[in-house]
Amino acid sequence: MPVRFLTAVIGLALCAAPCRPAEQGQLDASPALFTVLAAINAAGYDADLESSSNHPLREAVRRELAARKIPCLPELKEFFESHRQRDWTAELSQYISFGLIAGDPPAFTLRLKRNELPPDVAALDGFQPLLARFYREAGIESLWKKAQPDIDAVIARYHAPVTQAVAQVSGYLRTEAGGIRGWRFQVYVDLLAAPHQIHTRSYANESFVVVTPSPEPQTDDVRHAYLHFLLDPLATRHSEALLAKKAVGDYALGAPYLDEAFKDDFLMLANESLIKAVESRLQPGPPARKQALVDQALGEGFVLTPHFAEQLARFEAQDTGIRLYYPELISSIDFRKEERRLENVEFSSVRPVRKAKPGPRRVEPQPSAAEKALDEAERLYAGRQYPKAKEVLLGLLTETQERPIEARAYYGLARIAALEKDPETAEKLFLKVLQSSPDPQTEAYSHLYLGRLADLAGESESAASHYESVLRVEGAPAAVREAASKGLKEGFRRQ
Repeated sequence: MPVRFLTAVIGLALCAAPCRPAEQGQLDASPALFTVLAAINAAGYDADLESSSNHPLREAVRRELAARKIPCLPELKEFFESHRQRDWTAELSQYISFGLIAGDPPAFTLRLKRNELPPDVAALDGFQPLLARFYREAGIESLWKKAQPDIDAVIARYHAPVTQAVAQVSGYLRTEAGGIRGWRFQVYVDLLAAPHQIHTRSYANESFVVVTPSPEPQTDDVRHAYLHFLLDPLATRHSEALLAKKAVGDYALGAPYLDEAFKDDFLMLANESLIKAVESRLQPGPPARKQALVDQALGEGFVLTPHFAEQLARFEAQDTGIRLYYPELISSIDFRKEERRLENVEFSSVRPVRKAKPGPRRVEPQPSAAEKALDEAERLYAGRQYPKAKEVLLGLLTETQERPIEARAYYGLARIAALEKDPETAEKLFLKVLQSSPDPQTEAYSHLYLGRLADLAGESESAASHYESVLRVEGAPAAVREAASKGLKEGFRRQ
């Protein structure tokens, strides 16, 4: 179609679209966790029962369970008593781990092999068949159904702030929401636990956050966990370069209240330092407020936070995503500069309040040859080496028969065609994306830009059709849906 092409406008929009989409995170409640927490409440988990921050559902479930005849309850109480921990938080922690590993009711079959179980779940050997009996004998299915209105109300409170936090982090780091393709970020709310807690776990390619009742949504903690989800794999991927800077970590040994896990694992220390630096940059308000967070992190022993905060200011001034910029964050660590910065540092003498210990660092799966080619094309695209990026993508199309890979290759080529002022080719390539098997984000972006191309050509009906298609894509990013809605109302030329 003939198009009066506004290169600067649409080119900027296409640059903002990620070339490698992934799944969105989820916010939900778990019937397995609900059953586990109901079981331990019946068996003797009495933590913080007097707290006004408890959700009323906890007392209601405890009351109903106390009124029911449950044949396995004496055995359940005996099991609970024999697995007591040093405090209520540790008590709850092991059962949350179990609930995340357990499959769906009524069997609760563990989703990992016995030799793959984390130690705290392995220590609860024998709990799974007991839990299955409790589910049946206590009528938990009916309690779960009764609990849905309360659970849905809390999820609704979390939805907007969690969505905003995830979008804020993904936008700042210029990375696709959802992280690595095939990985899962899941937030669960659980109303049967003691209030004011957050528990994070990472198992294989799954990351979980479990939040318990609180007067306000624990959004900052969810955002922190999501930063781990996105940045942990980068620390693993670039571990060799990071470990070459390990000498800086020796300064953290003098921090009296820094968790020993960070002192023993430099990759973990560096990654947490980076996360705290990102959080400082996301802090609203004047520079002094941002610097205060950097100083606080340094005082706690996260010795690389000042360096990363300085480098992130440079990161913000360019347009490469964090995945490609990460090596610069590491290579720019100057030991002599950090030595001067840290030689007189005074670590905090006040123990910081921590809601959960850091989880184990995840091991990133090795990308396929096709994934590596797409990464290389994205690197070349980010460096404005469009002919070389096109060559990689065209080569990939001759080598692969995987339709999702083809969709992403066509998508990359369409972006290049747009920037090369070739709207006809861009349109054909975006249509090829849709004829392949694109993931939701690639599909949504392709419809959005086809709508904008049609809008620029004065083809309002075609534009409206593509904008409406964006809104029908399940899992489309919020920003793309918003742009499509705006396109329907105003038309791209008037935005």
